[in-house]
Amino acid sequence: MKSQRAAWLFLAPALLVLGVFFLLPVIGALGLSLTDYDLYALADIHNLRFVALQNYWSLLQRPLFWSALGHTLYFVAVGVPLSMGASLGAALLLNSPLARCKPFFRTALFAPVVTTVVAVAVIWRYLFNTKYGIANDVLGHLGIHPVDWLGDPHWAMPTIIAFAVWKNFGYNMIIFLAGLQAIPLDLYEAARIDGASAWRQFRHITLPMLGPTLLMVGILTVSGYFQLFAEPYVMTEGGPLQSTTSVLYLMYDEGFKWWNLGSASAVAFLLFVIMFAVTVLMLRLARHGEPADGGVA
Repeated sequence: MKSQRAAWLFLAPALLVLGVFFLLPVIGALGLSLTDYDLYALADIHNLRFVALQNYWSLLQRPLFWSALGHTLYFVAVGVPLSMGASLGAALLLNSPLARCKPFFRTALFAPVVTTVVAVAVIWRYLFNTKYGIANDVLGHLGIHPVDWLGDPHWAMPTIIAFAVWKNFGYNMIIFLAGLQAIPLDLYEAARIDGASAWRQFRHITLPMLGPTLLMVGILTVSGYFQLFAEPYVMTEGGPLQSTTSVLYLMYDEGFKWWNLGSASAVAFLLFVIMFAVTVLMLRLARHGEPADGGVA
C-alpha cells in the first residue's frame, strides 16, 4: 500500500495539470456545444440558452460542413499514404548499409518537422505563386503553361497535401528507422541464403516485423491530418471557393470569426467522433490482419 501511495503521490502533479488544462476545458467545451453560446451571451450571460443537440443537428444539415468534411477526408486519404510512403522510403535508405553521412541526412530530413509551420507555409506560398514562383518558373523552362497552384480549386488541395507531406514525413521517418533497426539481421541473412530477392525480403520480413510500428504511425498520422488547419489558413485562407476549407478551419470560422462558440464546440466534438471511429476501424483491421501464430507472415 505504501508503494501505491507513493506512486499516486508522484503522479498527482501530472494528473493535476492534465485535469486543469485538459479535462476541465474538454468538459466545458462539451457543455458549450449544448448551448447557443455566442457573442451575445459573451456580452451578457443571461442570453445563454440550453439547446441540447440542436447545434449538432444544424451542422449535419449544413452543406458547408459536409463540404469541409469531404475536403478533410480527401486530405487524409491522399496525404496519409503519401506521408507514410515517403517516411518509410527515407527510413529504408537511411537504414541501408550503403548509406553514408547518416547523421547529416537524418538531421536534414527531420528539420522541416521542427520548423514553424506558419513560416514555412509563407515560403511555400511564394514558391507556388502564379506569377513569380519557382514552381511555375521551372514549368516555363519545360514549355508548360503556368499553373495557378493556390488559386485554382483543382490544384489548391494537392499543393497543400504536398506541403504537409514534406513538412511532416521526417517525424514518422525517425519512428520507422527505429523499427527497422530493431529487426534482427539474422532474418535477412537467412532469407539471402535461401535466395530471396530484396523485394521478397521487404515483403515477407520488413513489413510483417514493422506491423505494430506501421499501425502506430498510421494512427498518429491520421489523427494529425484530420486536424488540418494551419496550412490552408496561411496558404489559401480556406479558398479558392472554399475548396480547402477543412473541418477544423470551419470550427475556427464559427468560433473566432462569427463568435458562435456553441456551434464551434459542436464541430470539434463531431470531428472527435469521426477520428475515434476511424481509429477504432484501423485497430480492428489490424487485429483482423494479424497472423494466427503472431509470427512473420
